[in-house]
Amino acid sequence: MMTFTVPDLTDIHDAALGAQLQHILDNKTKPLGSLGRLEALAHQIGLILGTESPVLSAPQMVVFAADHGLVARGVSAYPSDVTWQMVENFLAGGAAVSVLSRLHGIALTVVDCGVRHDFLAGLPTGAQRPGLQVRKVAGAEQGSADASQQPAMTTGQCAAALQQGQQLVQQLPGNVLLLGEMGIGNTSAASLLLARLAGIDIAACTGAGTGLDAAAVVRKTQVLQEVLAYHASVVQPLDVLAALGGFEIATMVGAVLEAAQQRRVVVVDGFIASSAVLVAHALQPRVLQRCVFAHRSGERGHALMLEHLGVQPLLDLQLRLGEGSGAALAFPLLQSACSILRDMASFASAGVSEKA
Repeated sequence: MMTFTVPDLTDIHDAALGAQLQHILDNKTKPLGSLGRLEALAHQIGLILGTESPVLSAPQMVVFAADHGLVARGVSAYPSDVTWQMVENFLAGGAAVSVLSRLHGIALTVVDCGVRHDFLAGLPTGAQRPGLQVRKVAGAEQGSADASQQPAMTTGQCAAALQQGQQLVQQLPGNVLLLGEMGIGNTSAASLLLARLAGIDIAACTGAGTGLDAAAVVRKTQVLQEVLAYHASVVQPLDVLAALGGFEIATMVGAVLEAAQQRRVVVVDGFIASSAVLVAHALQPRVLQRCVFAHRSGERGHALMLEHLGVQPLLDLQLRLGEGSGAALAFPLLQSACSILRDMASFASAGVSEKA
């Protein structure tokens, strides 16, 4: 059986560098602390990258896609076919994350972790499609199992997905990983992970997802209660991930752990991307040192997840699209923070008098 070893992460806190970064920020030509959270962001990025002059190079948006067997229980307003159709939309450049990534100079890669579709059909053996990586965990055209009847993944499949995520990041350039996802039914998986790992009632964790009405949300909540009851004895983080998660979330967890080990800046999108970080944090708490949370989603449960992790997002635009759209929108703030730290004049260099 394939197993997964959680990487050991070093503490990025460096007292000397941290003090120097703060000194630099405090002596810019501005009132002390007047750039607010942008200064804290610059300080964090400087610590992650280990430099007083951080540069964000070759940013990589990765959209992890997979289908969920639990959709058969009616937890989504859309059919599973929308997963593969949206992957095609990403590849064609027409989705929100495609537009925003293009606008902000972010490379976009879509990963088929377990979509019930053959994206290479009709192509010669060994052929690839630009922007797509096929890394199916459970074989051709298979998504995760119905978690109300059995674990969503076997332990071997979960370990394989985690390793796929690690390997993917190892092959990508740059020092910034932006997390995106696509998978009809994956708000249910994220809600389940939050309920079990944070000990929060599933009713508080469950929202409308792709647009369920109030009655459908009640039915969805009942299904998720059944799932949690069926897996009541599962409590260890990797076992919880296998029982309740999805292939795209598990692959994302592996990617987060690898990016954290490499000291890349990890830009976390919304509810589902945050659920991957929730699992990664349960396995290795220091991942949070490397994570910038882009926004607070309009999806119910995300605020609870962020509160459980003890983090504050950069934006609150009531987004609930997923895909990595919020991460792409937040990326210019990271660039701005780095530019302030690198390029803004100090009182001494500009010849400006300091506060008396």
